[in-house]
Amino acid sequence: MTHSDLARRIHAASHLTGHFTLRSGRTATEYFDKYRFEADPVLLDDIAQRMLPLVPTGTEVLAGLEMGGIPVVTALSRHTGLPCAFVRKQAKPYGTCRLAEGAEVTGRRVLVVEDVVTSGGQIVLSTTDLRSLGAQVHEALCVIDREQGGADALAAENIRLLSLLTAADLRTAAAA
Repeated sequence: MTHSDLARRIHAASHLTGHFTLRSGRTATEYFDKYRFEADPVLLDDIAQRMLPLVPTGTEVLAGLEMGGIPVVTALSRHTGLPCAFVRKQAKPYGTCRLAEGAEVTGRRVLVVEDVVTSGGQIVLSTTDLRSLGAQVHEALCVIDREQGGADALAAENIRLLSLLTAADLRTAAAA
């Protein structure tokens, strides 16, 4: 399977048109419904396999962001053999009361894993939280970079964005 084949499959599974309000507050007429590609076990496994070479050397923990990053990080963990943490938007007020569940992040090199990046806002917030727990976070990895300023916002916080695909990749593959 080529990069273009995967892009075409993701586009076919998740591309919607209409009027959508994004997490960033921006509106869009094009939307990639991440749950559609995350809910397909064969497609999700193929995505994780293609993300494998993008995981930086020295990564000790994969940290998936609530909620869309959780299926991606779990699938990627299967391929890398690395443990994963599940990062909440805020710590729950009961049980363990932890922000990051699963693998310990303190003192470890952590790769943040997200599904779709637009502004990068949630990655910035979650990375700040992870760093306050003692995690060493230098990169974030996503399935789709919508190319709407996320990489620049992350760079301003010393986080390098790695992406499997961009919105342009998906449009190009769909047009082919």
